[in-house]
Amino acid sequence: MVEIRSSSGKRPEGDLVIRTIAMPADTNPAGDIFGGWLMAQMDLAAGNLAAARSRGRNATVAVDGMQFLRPVKVGDEVTLYARLQSTGRSSMKIRVEAWARNRFSMESFPVTEAEFVFVALDAEGCSRALPED
Repeated sequence: MVEIRSSSGKRPEGDLVIRTIAMPADTNPAGDIFGGWLMAQMDLAAGNLAAARSRGRNATVAVDGMQFLRPVKVGDEVTLYARLQSTGRSSMKIRVEAWARNRFSMESFPVTEAEFVFVALDAEGCSRALPED
């Protein structure tokens, strides 16, 4: 397994939630991976953590602070890390970092990060309190 670390020595924070490969179907006309594809992967990662914390259904209600630092290319390995930042009565703030690695390289680099806000939902789709830890 490849150790995730940038050339500056920075390491990702949070738990590894998703590792996937960027494919040709996910590109824009310039050959870079669509930002929307990357954002969707990040939402999946945050949603996975939200589901585990809330032990049930959730909805994404906000995404804050996303800035793209470097493009992701076809064939890059994309790794997503998520960490729970805070909780409210029914809400969770989850920070997601996306890192990429050219498959012919040992070096990974940060691509983007953002804070996702989720709300726990009941069976009818209304907000519900988070369970006690």
